[in-house]
Amino acid sequence: MPPVRTPDPEPEPEEPEGNGLGAGEPFVPGSLGSFGTPAGDAAANPGWLTELELAEARRRLPMLYVEAVPVRTDGMGAVTQVGLLLRATPLGEITRTIVSGRVRYAETIRDALFRHMENDLGPMAFPQLPLQPAPFTVAEYFPLPGLSAFHDDRQHAVSLAFVVPVTGTCDPRQDALEVTWMTPEEAASDAVAADMEGGRGTLLRMALASVGALR
Repeated sequence: MPPVRTPDPEPEPEEPEGNGLGAGEPFVPGSLGSFGTPAGDAAANPGWLTELELAEARRRLPMLYVEAVPVRTDGMGAVTQVGLLLRATPLGEITRTIVSGRVRYAETIRDALFRHMENDLGPMAFPQLPLQPAPFTVAEYFPLPGLSAFHDDRQHAVSLAFVVPVTGTCDPRQDALEVTWMTPEEAASDAVAADMEGGRGTLLRMALASVGALR
């Protein structure tokens, strides 16, 4: 089985260059001791972690994520379609996943959701986010399988999971190959769950159940 990876956002232009794992990573400097010193642009913004600091943080602390299941709804608010991202793993395997990414230092949950929805689905997706988003569940990803239904071999990640209606046009960005729209019944199938890493098939079914889309 290939390593499970919680998708990481591509660094934005104002952030230091990197491979997406360490650049632009928010954290409070000094809280983990002197295990790394930001260089270049990272030193100018105390919220960014260097790759060394991120690796050290992952060994010591849970990492906070948001995850979002994009949906389309009818005029009564019932979910009619579910959007899943198609991605290629570093090993060349094709997997399905949902919108996911870390929360930055001093960033609100709502802002993090909007940023990752735009990063993955494009600026014309128009996610409908309430002023105070409430997750349908909190998923804990552990590096050792079996501790929960969710697994990420790099870290202990705590993820706030949301169902987010979108009304615009979704144009996949970053490492997503496409956005596939399915009926709730198709999205909840065993075949789709088998294509999703880290237990996200379970998370997807929980999302659909939370909005009454499973029958």
